[in-house]
Amino acid sequence: MKNVKKIILMLLILLLTTQSFTCYPKAYVDEDNIEKEEETIDFKEEEIDVVDNKQVKSPGKLRVSAHNAIAIDAETREVLFEQKGYEVVPMASTTKILTALVAISYGDLDRKITISKNSASVRGSTVGYKAGEEIAMRELLFGLIFKSGNDAAIAIAEEIGGSIENFANIMNDFSRSLGLLNSHFESPHGLDSANHYSSAYDLAILTSKAMENEIFREICGEKTISKEKYNFTREYNNINKILWQIPGANGVKTGYTGQAGKCLVSSVNHEGRNIIMVVLDCTDRWNQTAKIFKEVTDTNAFQKTTVKDLVNKEGYMQLGSLIQDEEFSYGYKDDDEIEIEVFHPIDDIKEGDVLGKIILKEKDKEKLRKALRSASNINKSEFERMTLVK
Repeated sequence: MKNVKKIILMLLILLLTTQSFTCYPKAYVDEDNIEKEEETIDFKEEEIDVVDNKQVKSPGKLRVSAHNAIAIDAETREVLFEQKGYEVVPMASTTKILTALVAISYGDLDRKITISKNSASVRGSTVGYKAGEEIAMRELLFGLIFKSGNDAAIAIAEEIGGSIENFANIMNDFSRSLGLLNSHFESPHGLDSANHYSSAYDLAILTSKAMENEIFREICGEKTISKEKYNFTREYNNINKILWQIPGANGVKTGYTGQAGKCLVSSVNHEGRNIIMVVLDCTDRWNQTAKIFKEVTDTNAFQKTTVKDLVNKEGYMQLGSLIQDEEFSYGYKDDDEIEIEVFHPIDDIKEGDVLGKIILKEKDKEKLRKALRSASNINKSEFERMTLVK
């Protein structure tokens, strides 16, 4: 009997000991699973609505179920909607917007990169690159944006920076050059760490800059890429649902970690304007982004106008007869203020020279500025004789 008890006791000890070797810290396992779960798209995960902006009107005082949210005009940087948009928070894989922009700016897109063991063994969402594989930088960028590949992020960082730490320094220098004052980067992938953070506003500004880059726009706006198109090693399918949800959507990046929650940075071309939207820590990120889009396009009445029309509207008829008729769209509101400033030329004026500027303000805050350019050659003395006031 004693021998039986001893055997049972030994088996229990062995069982407990074996379990202790196969257990991991909860935070590690959860974060790993969250990242993989989020970045593997299942269209049944959340019911999404296709936006028809002509049929659905949103309320004037919208609140969304995101901890942080913002929408801006990509060209003018005008803030169109904001909800705790300046708060410093973790941002998960939306980090990869900057990783891609740095790679495009400093990397050789045709250069083949050998995947390291460090890259191939990274946790979280991955493309599935194997150590020793040779992948072109261009393909790594599709893996980074389409599949949110942490393995692609590390391969890019090691190629350009030599190490993750050096690449993070490059990222921080780059972000400061863009005026991102509330952001700091410790990695190219965005897995949670104490000193890795940004704000919805900073991410919107970063994205507006990234969307100016033709290569970045091409990558994040595609839905699927075959192996044959660029002679890639794999086919790539974009996990960003917003490309299917909102007409005119052209990017950009999802994200999800335990601390950051579900995140989404979106870009939509609407009536000639690019609207950048960011939602952070948002369980219903697809539909909440759609609600922001409806709110912004409803309340801002993105109307087309021309510089000449605005100048004439303010009563500067003679000035209006001298300037080029440039068309643009902007978020018009009834209480907008228009300021016009005319310069005094030193020499005769040539076609295309700047005669002055027009500034649109909302509640004393500048939202748009346009140059007034001469439509033809004008003699200086003739210009000075003209009455360019109301």
